[in-house]
Amino acid sequence: METILSIKNLNKRYGSLQALKNVSFDIHKGNVYGILGPNGSGKSTTLGIALNVVNKTSGEYSWFSGSMETHEALKKVGAIIERPNFYPYMTAKENLELVCKIKGINYAKVNEKLELVGLVDRQNSKFSTFSLGMKQRLAIASALLNDPEILILDEPTNGLDPQGIHQIRDIIKQIASKGTTILLASHLLDEVEKVCTHVLVLRKGEILYTGLVDGMSANEGFFELQADDTENLILAVKTHPAVKNVVNEDGKVLVYLKNDLDAKGLNRFLFEKNIILNHLVKRKNSLEEQFLELTKNQ
Repeated sequence: METILSIKNLNKRYGSLQALKNVSFDIHKGNVYGILGPNGSGKSTTLGIALNVVNKTSGEYSWFSGSMETHEALKKVGAIIERPNFYPYMTAKENLELVCKIKGINYAKVNEKLELVGLVDRQNSKFSTFSLGMKQRLAIASALLNDPEILILDEPTNGLDPQGIHQIRDIIKQIASKGTTILLASHLLDEVEKVCTHVLVLRKGEILYTGLVDGMSANEGFFELQADDTENLILAVKTHPAVKNVVNEDGKVLVYLKNDLDAKGLNRFLFEKNIILNHLVKRKNSLEEQFLELTKNQ
């Protein structure tokens, strides 16, 4: 699998503040990566260094397996790391045509990208009349004009209303479905869970987890049980060797596991102990629960 971006032992200091501590990860072609962490965790600093707008203190990074210099590689990168900034009294179309002129891109790309972000019907409207969500969509169109190998987004839905958030997330999924690699920074767990295939969890400049989004929550999960005799249900389920912990919560018995156990196996086990269940659901711990577990001691 082709490596788009490789980061090794990246460190960044701002005076006495260590913003990044030995950050290492690889971005592979065709995936959607999320850098997840609270404000001040080092997300924007990481992106800034990779885009050559922030100087690193130490460590290294390379684009496209080191096959080209950074300034050449960045011509194959689309990025939005600041608020959308276009000429307010020019139309959406005129602004994008200006970007094409500066970058030597065929004007035919303008309509194609406006269509992708759902702004064809507003192409002749001045940028100053756009909502924040529309401005962000135009910025994405602009970043895609050169058909980049990778699109980098820093907090793409920040400040948007629910409809704007939904539109941006749909656009990101659409772009990814066409094979473009995406790297986005976000403090929103929900965002990463809904649009990303891979996640990197940062806290105070350190990586706490890196891997598949599904892998982060691919734990043994827990069961939600109910029976007429709650007390005996709890006593019986505690004797199962795969059970780690049992909690009685509002009449439902939550059974947390230390080893994998399927619903059929648990149901049979309890039936043999004369416990008849009237409610049995297996749930997976959410990404949010995993994130809180990871960061609680930080």
